[in-house]
Amino acid sequence: MSSSTHIHKSHNVSLLLYHLVCSTKYRRFVLSPKVDRILCQTCLDIQYRYEIQFLEIGTDRDHVHFLIQSVPTYSPTKIARTIKSLTAREIFFHAPGVKRALWGGSFWGSGFYINTVGRHGNEKTIAEYVKNQGKEKEYEVLHKNEQLRLF
Repeated sequence: MSSSTHIHKSHNVSLLLYHLVCSTKYRRFVLSPKVDRILCQTCLDIQYRYEIQFLEIGTDRDHVHFLIQSVPTYSPTKIARTIKSLTAREIFFHAPGVKRALWGGSFWGSGFYINTVGRHGNEKTIAEYVKNQGKEKEYEVLHKNEQLRLF
């Protein structure tokens, strides 16, 4: 069953799904169980402040896949920028060793990949694609939203 749902606002109804991929700076292998927990908790906290819902979060050794639902007033760039800045800040605060491993620089690489995902047929396809991306380490799901949520 799909975990996305139509979002009803006062003057519009939408169902916008995005697949966002962010790599760590220098593609360093800094994603550890501790960093994964901080990342996941930060993303869940983002859901309460912003109209961004995380349907799935998964990691590979040097990048993170997010399956996200949001509203039309948030551009894909705003979504990516919000997620990258808040997660990096929290990871550096709670795991200062990561900042040292990245020579005091940014947590995320400067770019990102984002694509729209259709609800019918493609949401599961993208989730399966994301799962099969791991080469050196199995893809690990950190969070999967099984409940429908309205903003």
